[in-house]
Amino acid sequence: MFQHLESFPAGTAIPIDRVLAAVPFDANGLIAAIAQQFDSGEVLMLAWMNRQALEETLTSGRACYWSRSRRALWRKGETSGCLQHVREIRLDCDGDAVLLLVDQLGGACHTGRRSCFYNRIDNNQLVVLSDPPPHGGDIHEP
Repeated sequence: MFQHLESFPAGTAIPIDRVLAAVPFDANGLIAAIAQQFDSGEVLMLAWMNRQALEETLTSGRACYWSRSRRALWRKGETSGCLQHVREIRLDCDGDAVLLLVDQLGGACHTGRRSCFYNRIDNNQLVVLSDPPPHGGDIHEP
């Protein structure tokens, strides 16, 4: 289905049940999901979704992921209070990655930092770009 969409004009609408049926979840039933701050474009995190997490995100308006370590649904902010209110959901051209445009309340990273992408590789070394918050890390999310 996604290959056919390449030739469709802007404004073409496909029923969501057809789209979900065509999403190429991997062998573990997962798809990569990138969370991005809707207004600044800041990339916050990468997580995984199964079909149930994607459907819950669509219906609830709050980001829900699949925790590979806990093997359970992970409702972002449920334990940390660092919620992600979903403003828009996009699929890439192949349908094998989800982009969530979110309004992030609090840090997105389990370390308490705003973004999980706080390490930069620069001249053959890793450089930490932001300090951990004063309360420390592990805000009880994967």
